[in-house]
Amino acid sequence: MTTFHLTVVTPDGCAFDGQAERVVCRAIDGDLAILARHGDYCTALGMGEAHIVDAEGKSHRAACMGGMLSVLDGEVRLVATTWEWAEQIDQARAEASKKRAEEILARKNLDEQEYELAQARLKRALVRTSVR
Repeated sequence: MTTFHLTVVTPDGCAFDGQAERVVCRAIDGDLAILARHGDYCTALGMGEAHIVDAEGKSHRAACMGGMLSVLDGEVRLVATTWEWAEQIDQARAEASKKRAEEILARKNLDEQEYELAQARLKRALVRTSVR
């Protein structure tokens, strides 16, 4: 299958830099897949599972928490706020984070900021626990 150059970077450094057959991730308006010869494109990323199929056809899964994706002249750049490969996610920690967020959301009299923060924490934890 035809490949393209993909770079995935985070504030912590480069997570992937090489040839890929496909990248699938969640944009703010839904899931998207980028293949070779995709037209120029730019979008903001949401929170969700991401997949990269490398040049050898091997699939790699990750949790992606926001950022930007651009396709320009056949080069794909994914700049993620957070990118965690499935094998690096501490599932026990993610489950504990989920439980804490649910406990906070169960409280009465949360102000709007506390509620929104707990919702975001729960969503991040749910993404992490779903990527295996």
